[in-house]
Amino acid sequence: MHTIVCIKQVPDPEIPPAKFKIDPVAKKVIPPPGVPPVISVYDERAVEAACRLKDKHKGKITVLSLGSEKATDVVRHAISMGADEGYVLQDEAFENLDSFGTAYVLGKAIQKIGGYDLILCGRQAADWGAGQVGSILAEILGLPIITLACDIQVEDKKLKIKRILKDGFEIVEAPTPAVATVSSEIGLPRLPAGVALMLARRKQIPIWKAKDIGADLSELDPSKVHTEITEIFIPTRERKCEMIPGATPAEVATNLVSKLVKLI
Repeated sequence: MHTIVCIKQVPDPEIPPAKFKIDPVAKKVIPPPGVPPVISVYDERAVEAACRLKDKHKGKITVLSLGSEKATDVVRHAISMGADEGYVLQDEAFENLDSFGTAYVLGKAIQKIGGYDLILCGRQAADWGAGQVGSILAEILGLPIITLACDIQVEDKKLKIKRILKDGFEIVEAPTPAVATVSSEIGLPRLPAGVALMLARRKQIPIWKAKDIGADLSELDPSKVHTEITEIFIPTRERKCEMIPGATPAEVATNLVSKLVKLI
């Protein structure tokens, strides 16, 4: 069984709030110095799901990450967990893509790899949280899509997936190949062993450009984006304190009630 997992590198969510900075003009998050980015938590669950299938059915796991050359770190992390190989998709044409552009590039890379039975993505990215790439990718590839998976089984070349609902869960079946997005309810990801970490560090991670995957640059033109970031800002919290006057507790209570009535 060959599983392809799409993973993303994101700013470490555990960084102190004081180190989180943005560029409101460029509408980007400024990477904090000295704090390396990490794999998106939902994508890490997708790698875990792939590893569980590999433990049971053998086969192969390939990971893909679209980003900068530094994304090789998250690819190596996935390999240390149990993936067999990985690729980084890095090109100037791949910068500032929306969910549709990202899905298009991933789709072209997946078509180049070929021979897959299952494609896994996180239910959403841990930074922007749009949760669209998996579904768009399935549409591009013409494959069935199952979202919010918390358990994935394979029986007789068919997928049996337990997916999360607002008031419970449901179990659905789909033929392979298919796309599934993995939710955090699948459980904690495994911790790589020391030997696996060292072997992953030695692994050569190919970097694919647009020409390597046959991407049509006209499809990545900024004029074709489906979504636009209009503003990015850090919310501010203001606290105000007002002392309610009164000679007695009863008078303070009366004044407080009067204040509250005016706010209604």
